[in-house]
Amino acid sequence: MTQRAKIDTGGSETADEPPVVHRVAGLTSAEVAERVARGEVNDVPVRSSRSTVDIVRGNVFTRFNAIIGVLWVIMFFVAPIQDSLFGFVIVANTGIGIIQELRAKKTLDSLAVIGEAKPTVRRDGVSAEVSTSEIVLGDLIELGPGDKVVVDGEVAEADSLEIDESLLTGEADPVVKKPGEKMMSGSFVVAGGGAFTATKVGREAYAAQLAEEASRFTLVHSELRSGISTILKYVTWMMVPTAIGLIISQLVVKDNNFKDSVARTVGGIVPMIPEGLVLLTSVAFAIGVIRLGRKQCLVQELPAIEGLARVDVVCLDKTGTLTEGGMDITELRALNGSDEEYVRKVLGALGESDPHPNASLQAIIDAYPDAEDWRCTESLPFSSARKYSGAAFSEGDGENSAWLLGAPDVLLKAGDPTLTEIDHLNEQGLRVLLLARTTRELDSPDVQQDADPTALVVLEQRLRPDAAETLSYFADQNVAAKVISGDNAVSVGAVAGKLGLPGAENTVDARHLPTEQAAMADELDRNAVFGRVTPQQKRDMVGALQSHGHTVAMTGDGVNDVLALKDADIGVSMGSGSEATRAVAQIVLLNNSFATLPSVVAEGRRVIGNITRVATLFLTKTVYSVLLAVLVVCSQVEYPFLPRHLTLLSTLTIGVPAFFLALAPNKERAKPNFVRRVMRYAIPGGIIAAAATFTTYLIARSHYSGPGALDAETSAATLTLFLVSMWVLAIVARPYTWWRIALVATMGGAFLLVLVVPWLQDFFALKLVGVTMPWTAVAIAAVGAVLLEVAWRWVDRRFPA
Repeated sequence: MTQRAKIDTGGSETADEPPVVHRVAGLTSAEVAERVARGEVNDVPVRSSRSTVDIVRGNVFTRFNAIIGVLWVIMFFVAPIQDSLFGFVIVANTGIGIIQELRAKKTLDSLAVIGEAKPTVRRDGVSAEVSTSEIVLGDLIELGPGDKVVVDGEVAEADSLEIDESLLTGEADPVVKKPGEKMMSGSFVVAGGGAFTATKVGREAYAAQLAEEASRFTLVHSELRSGISTILKYVTWMMVPTAIGLIISQLVVKDNNFKDSVARTVGGIVPMIPEGLVLLTSVAFAIGVIRLGRKQCLVQELPAIEGLARVDVVCLDKTGTLTEGGMDITELRALNGSDEEYVRKVLGALGESDPHPNASLQAIIDAYPDAEDWRCTESLPFSSARKYSGAAFSEGDGENSAWLLGAPDVLLKAGDPTLTEIDHLNEQGLRVLLLARTTRELDSPDVQQDADPTALVVLEQRLRPDAAETLSYFADQNVAAKVISGDNAVSVGAVAGKLGLPGAENTVDARHLPTEQAAMADELDRNAVFGRVTPQQKRDMVGALQSHGHTVAMTGDGVNDVLALKDADIGVSMGSGSEATRAVAQIVLLNNSFATLPSVVAEGRRVIGNITRVATLFLTKTVYSVLLAVLVVCSQVEYPFLPRHLTLLSTLTIGVPAFFLALAPNKERAKPNFVRRVMRYAIPGGIIAAAATFTTYLIARSHYSGPGALDAETSAATLTLFLVSMWVLAIVARPYTWWRIALVATMGGAFLLVLVVPWLQDFFALKLVGVTMPWTAVAIAAVGAVLLEVAWRWVDRRFPA
């Protein structure tokens, strides 16, 4: 078949040949080199992660590191090195955070390169894929359905080119582009094809902001992050007046040794700061990115790991998600006495007429060879909005014809007997296209009216082998799966039924869905499979589900999924999908496997569940530290602890256990209200720990006297605080596994080692004196443990999560 667009060879046109459309050759290699030398290159890389400088700065220069840094410097001058241990712990923790984020950055950067789409550029008359950063000013960039416009430019060639500029303008309707019209980066092709000349590159171009933002390291829109920020804000407000009161109490009111007073004041301030909580959250996220990266899952926004774990509805696009991209023709049924051999010629010509075939048309191309003597005179590319494509031909024998190929229920009139035949095929999970002859112009808005049905093309979709298992996982996790497709509803339902989707027998034709949001949301809650869904409806359906309080994830790989992906709480794109879908998705499955999603959900649940656990440990410490300081100020007594005591306690009851607990497996479904859920345990836990510790301290003050009394009192109070804190850890570590029991036991054994080894006793200034007071401290701690159990169970009943 002779193509409509030909390269001009310099020859003249003959009378029996159609007009030759000049094909622009693009820049020459010399012109490209010249522009590169002038710096006219699209040199604005899309960053997939924070820079190394930003990572170091973000981990080192924090508010709490600044406070602790000042206190650390003070302690170097007034106390032994063991009272400065808290500073070394911060250095170690910050170093771990930097190393983990750098590992995550390396993973993100390498995956982003793998997942980066490469635009096709025509140079010296030859088309080749290049990196986005290699485009130069004046380059001719070719476009097909799903391609994103990567730089600003001007249309040079247009073949029914339709551009979606919704990401820039908010207008959902595609814009038909003709030669000479402007193209804006960030828009993408929904139908047709063509080429445009780059007029602005690099920092001068109107950046594809959505794509760039989606690919950049960010910690926004995360309930976990915002919740921790809220907690830290309140902690700061509590900490400042309490610390001032403690300083005045220890330095002015009590006439103690100055250096000892400073050391005890610092010992009271340091534990108020939950510095490790922020660090541990970053580490948990970073390790999550690394783990998912090993499974070829590119997380473009870190909170997406958390977001997908909160999802309770997953909207799935059938094609490319439940089914593989390829299709096979199983049958060709001629209608109304049509000649099957002639129909095969028509289909072969239709396949050759589209330079950017979709999966259905590719199956037709594979099955039916092109008719050499047929010449395409006009074409109408497939659009997901109208559900059909078309072409007009000169058949070589002087005859002219125009054809449409698409959805039978769109091209046929309601009640046509052929639709019954098609329904039977759809019920078997087969996809059916109708070939119809039209007498109208292809650019006519009612071109499908009175089209003459000629043949049915029956195609079979290839199911993804892992789709059934993945749908089963979501059902087990109480995550509702909604199949939303542009295909025939019965056919979609049959595919979903083969995969065992609950509710697959209840299929809905989206053309009959109510437009009012509340009514649409009710229909979506009642049913699981929806066919003949338009791109705008997909977007409306996401909004309707969200209006009922659902957290919605949308998966897809086609251009028609972009609007819904953009509006969903979490957008998931296939790596082989269009560049437009990858640009707006938070998660890209580079291996194109829907089966990777359970791993992402599991990773999110691990992060959220474990950070909630360890946050309880950190904030219990903050609460009891503030309360102890207040009790000391009100009682006008010496602060019982030196920094070394609380460094030891924090390391054994929080620091080391929290690291292991934060990285442990956790399949609990993520729940909202992070701050409320953490504080409902931390506040009673902190109050009980502070009350038990201060009671032991006051009893010890009346029990001991003479030189060394303060050290004995401190040791008794430290024992009570450690035992109560260990019980908090024991509760948080539930449900028990062998390694959790071993973790708690190891921490207890380490403290016992400090109490019995002489040089450790001296190093940490911990020595239990006598028998009565140590056992009294143990008894008070036991009462505290019982109160903890009672209080936390009461909280569970009174303030359920």
